[in-house]
Amino acid sequence: MYDDDGPRPIFSQRAQFARELFETALLIAAVFTLVNLLSVRFVVEGSSMEPNFHDGQYIVVSRLDYMLDAPARGDVIVFHYPQDPSRDFIKRIVGLPGETVAVGAGQITINGKTIDEPYIKAPFRYAGRWTLADDEYFVLGDNRGNSNDSHDFGPIKRGVIVGRAWVSYWPVHLWGVVPHYDYSVDIHTP
Repeated sequence: MYDDDGPRPIFSQRAQFARELFETALLIAAVFTLVNLLSVRFVVEGSSMEPNFHDGQYIVVSRLDYMLDAPARGDVIVFHYPQDPSRDFIKRIVGLPGETVAVGAGQITINGKTIDEPYIKAPFRYAGRWTLADDEYFVLGDNRGNSNDSHDFGPIKRGVIVGRAWVSYWPVHLWGVVPHYDYSVDIHTP
């Protein structure tokens, strides 16, 4: 027997160190798993989101946002490309479920109301009209003249949305929280 004031056996100190090392490794693994369940990393490819996002820019995408709330107009999202789910795209949500989106004359109207989009690079020349189902979103790139988006492949289903762009972390001069545009016009479903 050992009294409390006496030296502890070396075996006990080694066992305690091994236990603490195991607990630390377990905590790191748990934090890593949690972070990867709630977010993903995404690399922007191409110029479809310029001037706001650039080719080679790295972004953290939050999966948690849409577990707690529905996607909103103006959110920049990452989603699985409907024509090839192995590829992910980054675009901005313009139309929400149940709305009618009309594109023409360089403007977008939602349910007959024109929306202001100060973030786009240049006016676009295509036209069309889409009525969205209860689980569909209309997404467009900010560089409208050079973007493969809903005007090409149609609305996207809620199920293909990966998450909301959250933080830009590379290159260093683009570090920061990703801004999401808040539309001032009140647009209600017809």
